[in-house]
Amino acid sequence: MVLEMFLWDKPAGLRAFGQTHEQAAATKVLAANQGLYNGFLAAGLFWGLALGPAGGAVKAFFLLCVLVAGLYGAATASRKILFIQAVPAAIGLALLWLTPFFNPA
Repeated sequence: MVLEMFLWDKPAGLRAFGQTHEQAAATKVLAANQGLYNGFLAAGLFWGLALGPAGGAVKAFFLLCVLVAGLYGAATASRKILFIQAVPAAIGLALLWLTPFFNPA
């Protein structure tokens, strides 16, 4: 979120996304919108974490959102997104699914 909303056209954002200053300037508004969406996804995940064990469905929903967005981004924008976004979300979902096996109630 921070990279997309605030650092998109700064050196850190340019390096992270491999863009020129001109490309970043032309897409800054779109990137900020994307960053806002990512912020909402992160807020949902923190909400699920704050709920503790009762937040399993919330965490699963937001992890699925991140996974779908990562798969779509990998298919349409950059394959790198698969490893940066989709794979971590899939690992999170797997760990969430395995939690009852490791911590039976």
